[in-house]
Order: sequence, then structure tokens, then C-alpha cells
Amino acid sequence: MKKLFVFASGSAEGGGSGFENLVQKAHSGALNAEIVGVASNHKIGGVYEKALRLNVPFIFLEPPWTAELYRNLVAEYGADFAALSGWLKLARGLDPRTTINIHPGPLPRFGGTGMYGHHVHEAVMEAYKRGEVTHSAVTMHFVTEEYDRGPIFFQRRVPILESDTPETLAKRVNAAEHEFQPLLTDAVVNGRIAWDGINSSSLKINL
Repeated sequence: MKKLFVFASGSAEGGGSGFENLVQKAHSGALNAEIVGVASNHKIGGVYEKALRLNVPFIFLEPPWTAELYRNLVAEYGADFAALSGWLKLARGLDPRTTINIHPGPLPRFGGTGMYGHHVHEAVMEAYKRGEVTHSAVTMHFVTEEYDRGPIFFQRRVPILESDTPETLAKRVNAAEHEFQPLLTDAVVNGRIAWDGINSSSLKINL
């Protein structure tokens, strides 16, 4: 069984539901991987509480978030793969072949520096009001050293309703994230989705 390390920021007040969902799916067998640890940039908060309750080793990551810090942490826990699940810092030094991210909006348009969490949903809703888009999305991609630029291997549309606000849209996107993240993570850690870490054209998807 492959070993997976999770990076999840959460907040000082809550968050970390994606991490919790991955652990629950690993326990049920829907995700065929062992989650060996989770890191957050909040010492006490949602991720810490969930890690404690789920008996997953928790690591508080203080700045500076250097490439060496990321690389050494994943190596220390013997992880074969790393998953960014609501991790809000630039991840450097990790193997792009074995590091994945989930993003709460359509990429590449609604990605990059500053495009995370509620900022994404607000930007999508503004574009919807201008008649530029009809949907948001859940996107998963491999991670390179540039925000949201690694090859995309999954994108599922989330329709926008006329009555939507950024908050109501966020709830439906989050529900879709919880549905698909464990399934696609399982496909990556078990070799059904892969790339060479250099050329996007090398991306192979066998679902």
C-alpha cells in the first residue's frame, strides 16, 4: 500500500474537511493508501483537531516554507505521494510526479497567486454576473513550483444557479470535492494517472 502525506492549511477556527474525508475513505478502502501524516501552517485549528481525533500524526509547519522543508518532511514520513488539500502556500521541492493538488474552480482561468478558497468563488461569481461563465468546477492537477500550473488530470463542472452567492456555490463545490478527491487520489497513488514530471504531453490517464 502506497503512503500518502497530506498538506492542509485549514484555519485557526476550523477547516480541514478534505483531509478528514481522505482519511475516512482510506479507512473504508475507497482510497487504497495509508495516510502517514498531515501538515498545517496553523498550530491549533481545524486540521490539528481532526488529526488528533483521527489518530494521524500532525505537523505544524512554520515559515519559511523552503523546498528543503517540504522535501525533508515527506522523506521523514516515508511518503510515496503528497496531496495538497486546501494548502495555501507555494509547495516547492516536492517531486512533481507524485504531488497533486485539488482546486475549487476552473483552471487555468481561476488560478494562480491569490486564487484560493473564497477568492475563487467570488471571482467565478463575478464572471458569471458578467455573462462570461456558466459553471465553476473542481479541478485536480499535478503540482509544479508555480501555482496551479501543473498538468490537469481531472475537471468536473459545477453549474452555477441564478440564486447563487459565493457561499452557496462554495458549498456545492466542496461537496463535489469530497466526492471526487478520494477517487482521483486513489487513481494517482495506484498508477492509473501519471506523468513524467517534465512534459505535460506525457500525462497518462487510465480510469
